[in-house]
Amino acid sequence: MERYPFSYDPARPFIQQAGEWVADVFYELLPEAGFEVRDEQIYMAFQLEKAFAEKKTIFAEAGVGTGKTLAYLLYAVCYARYTRKPAVIACADESLIEQLVKPEGDIAKLARHLDLKIDARLGKSPDQYLCLRKLDEARVQGDEEMLWEDIAASLPDFVYSHAPMQTFHAYGDRRDYPQLSDEEWQRISWDSFQDCFTCDRRHRCGQTLSRDHYRRSTDLIICSHDYYLEHVWTYDGRKREGQLPLLPEHSSVVFDEGHLLESAAMKALGYKMKHVVFEELITRLLQNEIRESLAVLIDNAIVQSEAMFAAFGRFSRLIPGSDRKEIMLHPELLQEVHRFRELLTAIEEELVFESELYTLDDYQLRIVEEYLEMMQKALMLFERSEALICWVTDSPEGLVLSIMPKSVKEVLETHVFGLNMPIVFSSATLSVDGSFRYVADSLGIGNFLSFSVASPYDYEQQMKVLAPQWPLADGFAGKMKEAARALQATGGRALILFRTREELRLFKQHAAAEPVLAGMRLYFEGDGEISHLISAFQSEEESVLCAVSLWEGLDVPGPSLSNVIIWSLPFPPHDPVFIAKRKTAADPFAEVDLPYMLLRLRQGIGRLIRSRDDNGVAVLLGEELRADPVVRERVLAVLPEGVQLQD
Repeated sequence: MERYPFSYDPARPFIQQAGEWVADVFYELLPEAGFEVRDEQIYMAFQLEKAFAEKKTIFAEAGVGTGKTLAYLLYAVCYARYTRKPAVIACADESLIEQLVKPEGDIAKLARHLDLKIDARLGKSPDQYLCLRKLDEARVQGDEEMLWEDIAASLPDFVYSHAPMQTFHAYGDRRDYPQLSDEEWQRISWDSFQDCFTCDRRHRCGQTLSRDHYRRSTDLIICSHDYYLEHVWTYDGRKREGQLPLLPEHSSVVFDEGHLLESAAMKALGYKMKHVVFEELITRLLQNEIRESLAVLIDNAIVQSEAMFAAFGRFSRLIPGSDRKEIMLHPELLQEVHRFRELLTAIEEELVFESELYTLDDYQLRIVEEYLEMMQKALMLFERSEALICWVTDSPEGLVLSIMPKSVKEVLETHVFGLNMPIVFSSATLSVDGSFRYVADSLGIGNFLSFSVASPYDYEQQMKVLAPQWPLADGFAGKMKEAARALQATGGRALILFRTREELRLFKQHAAAEPVLAGMRLYFEGDGEISHLISAFQSEEESVLCAVSLWEGLDVPGPSLSNVIIWSLPFPPHDPVFIAKRKTAADPFAEVDLPYMLLRLRQGIGRLIRSRDDNGVAVLLGEELRADPVVRERVLAVLPEGVQLQD
């Protein structure tokens, strides 16, 4: 296979030659293959050439239908081959990844029409893989026994064999189990408290085997924002433990739907703690020959850990619409945290002495020390709580404490934007009021390139946007009637976007009793694997897809998606993350809530028109459109050019 898709002249700058080839692709090769090449797409390609030549960060805002994915893929593949390091394409979530790599997706199109062999491999998040230990636990517990036994029986033979693996392959992908609901999948999937380093199944684990596969990619590694940031957050720790980083060295990064990177960073760049995990880890030391003084400290720490998490339970409160509980700082809670930290410090000092006696397994000792160091850092931040955001959530094994920095700028600046490589933010919605500063400031990006090109679609002719009127006093029932009427008008063929899972749950609960919806096929996010739900929705024209996470990336051209219903305007949730952001803003509504809502609303409406032949209606059911003139004015301002809001 030729290294480059063009004749390379070492005497000339590589990126300049790549740009000339990209121009040939858009002006000649793709039109000859029947593609409609757009001026906006060609303009974007030339802007990207500058970013790759100067190794800079660029905000590439291109409207729906400009073909931005093709443009950045061409440069990413060429630059990967030039540097002999793969490019990373980081998507906002797993459903976007599937859109990119599906058989009729953009990578397959480029490979087919340009006669290119593109080595593109998936680096999925760990929670997208089956955990063998959790599957065994589910089988032992006996719930849904036949379901778990059938899954175990379907695994490759080498999984449960004790013989050396002669041949093996990745397995256990979430996609392989479309029949499982999200709740069922969580029973057997990896979670952040799984101790993979000491697992006796790790070398036969589907997640481990998939990691070995994608690390060998020569062109593209496609992962989620979450997974890329997990790589950033764990990079130093994995190096210290003698582990490979989650991702190999790479030549460039594309953040598809890049406006969502901050929320992914705030989720990934933080600490999580649970009492049962601490107890399981620390008691391993008791299985070794250790001094009595250390054994007593360990017992005391376990008791104090229980007391501390009990205090977190007492001093936290539910937030409507969120599964996160807000922590109320109280002297009693801080005292329990401080006592636990003192015990951790004493244990760490004892472990220094124990390590010199060589009575502890060195690998196990490193794992414990690393975990204790993480807890110390997190709880020290908690005691100085002005610089962090924290909350607790319920789990079957007890409370989970999450601690994260308020600002992710320093970490991203050091480990991402300071690496002197091309970084592309691609989205149809990166600017607010024509400026990229909202996104750039939230990520700590000072020096960047940017451009914005509009969609080539004729929205004035292709789209209607409606804001139905109903008595607000009718509450949920009134909104339900309007949604049913809108679905009846288009005979299904609709995507309903909800702001929260609670809204989706309520709609699902009442939909069965709505006469107008009788006989209409409704798919609900969470009832199965998301890409299979999307595929079923697309193939069954008169169906309805109800979702919380598909505001971005969903690409369903044609009559199957003729109606997008926005159940509520997508203002940010009232959870600890946004509570903290609001506290630091001079005008929280104008600086935090409105920009977030407008970006997300533009994305949601953007699901409707995906080709020049599409026509449809977007129905906005947000009560704020009628109750708040400022909100209505701002929503009107972000509608596609020529589109009016009709009551």
